Amino acid sequence: MAAWALLALLALAPAAAGGMLSFASYYGDHMVLQQKPSGAVVWGHGELGAMVTLTLSGASGLVIMEKTAQVKGPSGTWTTVLDPMDRGGPYALTAEQGLENVTLRDIYFGDVWLCSGQSNMAMTVLQVANASQELAAAARYPYVRIFAAAPARSSVELEDLERIDLPWSIPTAENLGHGNFTYFSAVCWLLGRSLYETLGSPIGLVEVAWGGTPIEAWSSRRVLQACGLPEDTGSTSPHQHLSGPQTPSVLWNAMIHPLLNMTLRGVAWYQGEANTFLNTDKYNCTFPALIADWRRAFHAGSAGQTEPLLPFGFVQLSTYRRGSADDSFARLRWHQTADLGVVPNARMPSTFMAVAMDLGDEHSPYGSVHPRDKQNVAHRLLLGAMAVAYGDKGLVFQGPYPTRAVLEVTRGLLNVTYSQELICRQRDAQAFEVRSAISSQRAAKGKGSTDGGFSPPQVCCSSQASPCQWQLAPVVAVGSRTVTLALSGCRTLVLGLRYAWAEWPCDYQACPLYNSQGLPVPPFLLDTLPAGNTDGGRELLLLPGSSSPLN
Repeated sequence: MAAWALLALLALAPAAAGGMLSFASYYGDHMVLQQKPSGAVVWGHGELGAMVTLTLSGASGLVIMEKTAQVKGPSGTWTTVLDPMDRGGPYALTAEQGLENVTLRDIYFGDVWLCSGQSNMAMTVLQVANASQELAAAARYPYVRIFAAAPARSSVELEDLERIDLPWSIPTAENLGHGNFTYFSAVCWLLGRSLYETLGSPIGLVEVAWGGTPIEAWSSRRVLQACGLPEDTGSTSPHQHLSGPQTPSVLWNAMIHPLLNMTLRGVAWYQGEANTFLNTDKYNCTFPALIADWRRAFHAGSAGQTEPLLPFGFVQLSTYRRGSADDSFARLRWHQTADLGVVPNARMPSTFMAVAMDLGDEHSPYGSVHPRDKQNVAHRLLLGAMAVAYGDKGLVFQGPYPTRAVLEVTRGLLNVTYSQELICRQRDAQAFEVRSAISSQRAAKGKGSTDGGFSPPQVCCSSQASPCQWQLAPVVAVGSRTVTLALSGCRTLVLGLRYAWAEWPCDYQACPLYNSQGLPVPPFLLDTLPAGNTDGGRELLLLPGSSSPLN
């Protein structure tokens, strides 16, 4: 164990306070501040024009650093950036203004992660699988500190949080399992605990979540403008399926904007279910735009201490209704990747994703949209965080993805090659679908071209004329990296290939394909174009497809 971890926690004494001097709402005893290479931003309120002296002291009382800042601005705030600090503690942080002083104790330096989203992020440790064991284990993690903002909304951008549900705290069974959908977030806790176990650094976790909320409520006006969505709060009528605030920007204003001065190491996001009812096909704009906007805002608000490409992890939607023909969940999952299937990608750099479509929980007492297995969600987030945020280049953090397809016309087979070795868990699942047609040339002359190229198709293999309908493509063989699909009906021109395109695509941990680490192949939607002939048949170029309801 690191030397800092061997120090006993300081006996806590009431902090002196009074007058106008104070720290901002989200600084307090037991907090974690961001460690080096970044400097932690600290701010608060004071008497306009006064000088505030900030002193960081070690456990023995030795002064580590001293900073001064002047109280400025219409609301009388002071701000300073601490010198980058090694991980560890405990420290005391004292602000002095004239005869007033306020001291925060038991402070550690480590990595600070913000956790945000809707109800699947708000689900507490009390609600997850094996909850009693998880709660009992809390005492083993005194250096993972937790903080939860209270749900709040505002029509204007706020400078500080209005209310706090849980001030900075050492984890206990009571504050990790305060109640249902309150605090503390299970996904956030399990990720933070795993980061601590892996890195050995103190971890600070900040929960900012509200169930039943769409992404528009978490977005600034800049995001709404970029995606052509209304900013006028009166232009959106409430959706009956959503329980939380839907008005654009109200959660950005009240719950995110106040935190912008905080120096962060990363973000974890679990949201999207609400947008299966609202602006579903705008999510391929709103989500990448929100990520970029939050990054710019946190970088600027922290005086450049939060890195410009702040690592941003998210959970791809799990499941809702078994057997539902609605494809809004499938479309939303695709849009969560900016319609590119995997992350990080060109539109979403420095991001990572936990696939969760195989973690459905039909009998969850909180409704099937709230699966209780948050441990696997957190583990998959951890892998992405270690690879993307912490630079573990050799770590496999996502499942296999298609890289090549070859059509054997005479045998009616489609061979799909993947980026990693495959483990088949469910061969007879109806997970693969194709759209196929015969070319206009073949339709007219009864024969295909010889060079592998076709004019635009005019005759679909399905009964539906336009667009060509998706048809099941059964798996006939699974090799080391290749899946062979059987094509029914005509098979001279495959227009598209999709996988797991359903609201509930598979049973618990029983999707068809995984890698050897147990990570599932993510859902995908691909357009296919003829790319010439090869020894095995006709090569197909794989391109990200459109998930418009008309396609």
